[in-house]
Amino acid sequence: MNKKLTSSIAAVVVGMAISTASMAWLEAGGEREAALALTPDRANGLDVYEVCAACHLTEGWGTPDGTFPQLAGQMRGVLVKQLADIRSGNRDNPTMYPFALPESIGDVQAMADVIDYIEKLPMNPDNGKGEWAEGTPEFDQGKKLYADNCVKCHGETAEGNEEKFFPLLQGQHYNYMLRQFEWIRDGKRRNANPDMVEQIKSFSDKDMQMVINYVSRIPVPKEKLAPSKDWLNPDFD
Repeated sequence: MNKKLTSSIAAVVVGMAISTASMAWLEAGGEREAALALTPDRANGLDVYEVCAACHLTEGWGTPDGTFPQLAGQMRGVLVKQLADIRSGNRDNPTMYPFALPESIGDVQAMADVIDYIEKLPMNPDNGKGEWAEGTPEFDQGKKLYADNCVKCHGETAEGNEEKFFPLLQGQHYNYMLRQFEWIRDGKRRNANPDMVEQIKSFSDKDMQMVINYVSRIPVPKEKLAPSKDWLNPDFD
């Protein structure tokens, strides 16, 4: 076989491999598509959320130390994808896995119900932030890194894109985002978008810290926030 033909075949094979990898994180079918097609029952969602509240808190705010993410206010499509991925074993989360299973929270309808409840919870007005305030060189560098690498998918204000399953990042805890970013960069999160893995693979640890610091400080629109950091979910009075 001549070298030119061999090179052409190799290029096609590599292209197919990249395309397949890029689609693997959004394979058709499964609980994700089923849940998104259902009409949620918010009352049942509240009942189901009692299981989740043990870790994510009754407000859905998680913990600033990054052990548990803020779920409140996250987009429905993103929450459905991540929960479906954990249930199917496509995302490794040993702590959450037993609580995400049908025997713990119910079937696909229960998934749709609890996610509808979570999405509508007001967000924490005092999320965990990085160490560099606006005006520091590290903040400015993080802002530039975000503009150059992240804005195309996650948006100017880290508002995400539900249609493409890109999460809302604004208001998320710094320590949680930092851990996820590192796992994605280092290939430890199996359900990560391959395009993001490629985009951030050259980030140093300091780059990572600076860009996540910037994201953690992006203001959340007031209408998405709870009245104060002391707000308590009245559904759990």
